[in-house]
Amino acid sequence: MDVNQTIVKALEDIGVNYVFGGSGQVNASMLLALRDSKQIKTIIIRNEQAASFMACGYTMFNPGNLGVCFATGGPGAFNLFSGMAVALSDSLPVLAITGYTSMNQRGKGALNESTGLSRTPDSQAMFAATTKKSYILERAEDTCDILEDAINTAFEGRPGPVHIHIPKDVTTAEVTNYRPIQIHVKPVIADESSLDRAAEALATAIRTNKKMLALIGYGCIRSEAAEELKQLIDTYHIPFVQTMDAKGFLPENHPLCLGVYGTSGDKAANTYFEEAEVVLALGNSFAQNATFAFKPDLYAGKQLIHINIDPAEIDKVYPADVRVVSDIKPALQGILSRLSTMEISKPVMPVLPTGRYYDEPEHRDAKRIFPGDMVRLLSDNLPENAIVMGDAGSHMLWANCYLRLSGNQRYQNPGSFGPMASHTNGCIGVKCANPDKAVIACVGDGCYQMAGFELMTAVQYNIPVIWIIFNNHEFNIIKKFLLNMYNDEAFMDFENPDFVKYAEACGAKGYRVERLDEFVPALQEALKQGKPCLIDVLVDNEVYPPFNLGKV
Repeated sequence: MDVNQTIVKALEDIGVNYVFGGSGQVNASMLLALRDSKQIKTIIIRNEQAASFMACGYTMFNPGNLGVCFATGGPGAFNLFSGMAVALSDSLPVLAITGYTSMNQRGKGALNESTGLSRTPDSQAMFAATTKKSYILERAEDTCDILEDAINTAFEGRPGPVHIHIPKDVTTAEVTNYRPIQIHVKPVIADESSLDRAAEALATAIRTNKKMLALIGYGCIRSEAAEELKQLIDTYHIPFVQTMDAKGFLPENHPLCLGVYGTSGDKAANTYFEEAEVVLALGNSFAQNATFAFKPDLYAGKQLIHINIDPAEIDKVYPADVRVVSDIKPALQGILSRLSTMEISKPVMPVLPTGRYYDEPEHRDAKRIFPGDMVRLLSDNLPENAIVMGDAGSHMLWANCYLRLSGNQRYQNPGSFGPMASHTNGCIGVKCANPDKAVIACVGDGCYQMAGFELMTAVQYNIPVIWIIFNNHEFNIIKKFLLNMYNDEAFMDFENPDFVKYAEACGAKGYRVERLDEFVPALQEALKQGKPCLIDVLVDNEVYPPFNLGKV
């Protein structure tokens, strides 16, 4: 086998079923090896940036999946950077493979050269800055060793992206020492003393009737810790809130759920947080949205128990009273085991405040469709196990506020790096990893026009994602930001195409919704289509989602 065939064989051996990438001169021979794979389905995209977002989506709700994207060297490789940044900030194991200039041509200004020599861009330095580790594969006999180290690095500790450069002359070199790739990732396990302290702190809070709150973050999703969380919450009657990144991980109709916490959080969640005396933060990095722009005294007067897989996250924003460096699942198992041996009376069910956006009456004073009303109808008509993606912008916040998820439904926003169009494309990778689940992307008209040409990719490969376009002809959330800061705005308006005609031109199905009562029939028909669909919804551009948009 040559290097390309070896890489494909190794990816097959570890269970990769999809890869996402673009064609180009430097990586053209890799396409032949992928074509011959009987296991891996290759999705060729219109722009390599989309491939990186799809690779993120492929592992986003499936922690055992390795997201894989590839591109030619130079400009193709550079298009992957946004996805690498998402994977780095959002803890997603992604492998990027890109072409590179052959040794005998370096420094001569070869086509697509990015060695950093002779005034060429330095892609090695750039990938090193946006991944956990970047490699250059210079010898065919090192292929398995580098692949093994890269894949283990992607998964070990706090997951994240890795990258391999493969020079053009190396790609077809013969590999004479092939061996199966060994995955030997060790879970991050807390030391016993920190678990003792955490269990004792919780036991003391329960015995003394302290107001407790569990703050559930995205690390709980990566750890697949739902059962342990439910056991802790149900056994000890601990109210819980979820961050935007973990919305729906535990069902939002649970009697102890207070909704989403943060700057666009539910009133009930934010009210109870103010009253809480003990906060158990689980897999939480205290992002800007979950801290009211890093409010300095947010945890003043509260006992903070912080569990996170990454020691750098603990004390980064708020000092913890009890620190546990661990993957969430084994940490909770250890804490539950300790609590079960302690003398603790089961606490009474706490009285919880009310106030959830989902429960608001219909907004009849909007000039066009009030986005929250449409999202609530979406929530009421979601199939079980459905996944909703919110791209960056006001539509993400409307979805966060007005969705109420249960039945193992999931929601995800673009995370801390937060590029527009990431989920417009990433939803295709999510669907590839979850073919039996409905996948719906809530996107803005601005987001969609940044990357909506990947609709043709979805059509070509028959990937039935539904895109709901919040059509208001403006960058709505940025407009509100400017109005708040300066009482003025500029360059916020733009023209839109006829999205229904565009969908039909691409071979997809399109729907236009101008009145609220038209939305559910369009959604229900789209869910039955089994093909990519666009639902163009005309929403009011003079209403804004709940969010702290002032100066930060």
